[in-house]
Order: sequence, then structure tokens, then C-alpha cells
Amino acid sequence: MATAAASPPADQAVSPPSRLLAFSELHRALFEVATLPLAAPLLYTAPRGDGHPVMLLPGFMATDRSMRIMRRYLRRMGHDVHKWELGRNLGPRATGIDGELLFARVREIHEATGQKVSLVGWSLGGALSRHLSVHAPDLVRQVITLGSPLRGNGRATSVWRVYEAATGEKISNERVRRQMGEISGVPEVPTTAIYTKADGVVPWQNCRVAESRHSENVEVYGSHCGLGVNGPVLYAIAERLAQKEGEWAPFERPRGVARALFPSGR
Repeated sequence: MATAAASPPADQAVSPPSRLLAFSELHRALFEVATLPLAAPLLYTAPRGDGHPVMLLPGFMATDRSMRIMRRYLRRMGHDVHKWELGRNLGPRATGIDGELLFARVREIHEATGQKVSLVGWSLGGALSRHLSVHAPDLVRQVITLGSPLRGNGRATSVWRVYEAATGEKISNERVRRQMGEISGVPEVPTTAIYTKADGVVPWQNCRVAESRHSENVEVYGSHCGLGVNGPVLYAIAERLAQKEGEWAPFERPRGVARALFPSGR
């Protein structure tokens, strides 16, 4: 199983990613895009979905366009994929101060389909997904996060100053600290946190969810900015989404040669 040892306490100090990792993010992400076709044999061995609704949430400063490759792949694998339709992800400027616009969007999908919605969030999109699942577990089937800040100090990221300038929200304000406290707890709904130790934006330790009988951490090789176009990541997402509701089980690395595409675990 591609998990690692228990996460450090949420209040434990974690250093920001190194400058080398941060400055090499773009080049590494471009490499992941370029090599995505090589992962096709793996991608199409993933189990097909049951057609339940899945909403994709982009990362900080990104839009639905950034999720296009993932969206196309998951639709081919039988998933009913929805955009978030809230424009550029500028935190509260996109979702509402307390996420009311995001809640409304998920409720709209839930009412239109009559089914709970699975949420796949990249970076900030994953943190928003976790927050929504805390306050509306009746709407959410499962949560999958990609390199998302789920614990720790927001100033440990390499973009916290840009975040404050773009969103108008201080990392240190009471509401942000309260929300971070909420999402750092044990999830009520099945949750998979996908992370890479080579993340140049968010410290990998802060991308890990509190583990329980229905929550896990899955390590992959890659960059923060390439997680949404990374072959093994896309496979893991499809495999997680294909599980039957109420029958969640931890992720297991694929067999054969493809097994080497995932870190060995603990």
C-alpha cells in the first residue's frame, strides 16, 4: 500500500520547500506532460467508474482549463465529471468568504444527479474540498487531494505572500486558522491525500491527511505543478473513484512493472 508513516502533529514546525524544488517546478511539470503518453498502458488498466458525479477543483490561481486533461481522462473511464465553474481559484474571492458559492455548486450537482459528489482538488482546490466535506458530509461521497495544504502553518508554502496579495486574505487571520484546524482533523468521509516529496510549493508533510480506517496518504513521484497531468496520479484518482460507495479500501500499487511507478510505501 502506497502510504507512509503517521503525519507529524499539525502544529509541528515544517520548513518550506527548498528553492531548488521551487524554481524547478515548471520544468519538471513540463516533463510530466511530455511523458504522459507513455503512461497510457497503465491509465487504461484502471477500473471503470459507475457514473456518479465527480467535481474537479483547480489549484490556486488556476481555472477549470487546468483540469482539462484530467477531465477528459476521467470521462473516458466512465465518470460523470463536472467543472467547478467558479472562475479563477482566488480562494474566498471565488468561493465566497465561508465557501458559500462552492457549497451551492456542489449542492446543485447533488440535486441534479440525486447522488453524492466526489471531489478531486488540486492544491488549494483540495483544501477547499476537505473544508466542504467537513461542513457538508451529506453531499460528499469521497475527497481526493493533490499536493494540498491540509495541516501546518500556511507560511510554510512558497507562495503564501502571493496568496495574501491575490486573495486579500491574511494567512494569520482567525477564520483561516479555524478552517485549517477543521481540515487537519480526521475526515468524516473517505479521503485520499496524494502527495510528492519533491513538492516545491507545499511541504509534503503538510499535504498529508490524518489517517484512519477510511483516510490515507498516497505518495507519488512528481512535482506540485505537474500532479494533475502525472500518469500514475491520474491512475490513482481513477482507481479511487471506481470504488463502490460504502466499500472504501486503501489504495494498493498496481502489479507488475507499473508497480515501480509508485514509491514503495512505509
